[in-house]
Amino acid sequence: MTFENLFSYSVAQFEVVLGVFTLTAAVFAACLVYSLATAKSISPRYRLTSYLTGVVMVSAFFELGLLALRWYGGFTWDGTAYVPSGDLFSNGFRYMNWSIDVPVLLTQLLIVGGITGTLFFRRWAAFVVAGLAMIWTGYVGQFDEVDGGAQFWVWGGVSTVFYLWLLVVAYQTIRDAKAKSSPGVAKMFTAVWYLFLVSWSIYPLAYLMPQIWSDPNGVVLRNLIYSSADIASKAVYGVLLAAIAQKLSAEEGYQPAIDGSSWVERPDAPHPGATPR
Repeated sequence: MTFENLFSYSVAQFEVVLGVFTLTAAVFAACLVYSLATAKSISPRYRLTSYLTGVVMVSAFFELGLLALRWYGGFTWDGTAYVPSGDLFSNGFRYMNWSIDVPVLLTQLLIVGGITGTLFFRRWAAFVVAGLAMIWTGYVGQFDEVDGGAQFWVWGGVSTVFYLWLLVVAYQTIRDAKAKSSPGVAKMFTAVWYLFLVSWSIYPLAYLMPQIWSDPNGVVLRNLIYSSADIASKAVYGVLLAAIAQKLSAEEGYQPAIDGSSWVERPDAPHPGATPR
């Protein structure tokens, strides 16, 4: 029982939540098309990041579709409001989707950051362990979100510890990537860090919403937060990593990237500030 099932909703409240699900799914579909369409302009060394973005977009698209169907089927119109129909809405789909997407998103960062060898595998293992532990402990906690009891707070706190570990590893990875990048690419990695920090840090607000604002408007806000964070941490993140990969490809002399890039001053030479990677 998630707290979305506790309330009845006005037409506006119900339609806003349904519209948010639909819009977010549409963003993921558009990002999938973009990632596949631009993959050939990225050198083979970095191209996997575009395909991994595609994996994330497909996974997230289906998750949002299932959420929309569960929301639509979970409530019926009684003439004055949308009331619970008996078919429970569940946020469990989000946690299952994050179990796929989080390791993939963090693997993309390692690829574009140029992390290789044993360091790649150490960082990847840390990302996977911290990411999945963060998700699954949060999942356990949310089963007590209606009562707000010890399970909710204890497991939410454990999830936060794993998130902080993940944040440290992400910072180290971005720091290492910036150290061997040209100034322009380093600025883009800085943007990735701030995007990562902000978008991943607002998820706890949605998790805590049953205790912050436990009424239908809180439900609407919770789903706005979840969807905004998903769009930023998946779609915007994927596009930004693709832009970095294209710039790196152009700097390293990959002709398709040079031909389609506005970042390289001379079409026949790498960027003068490039650092060999």
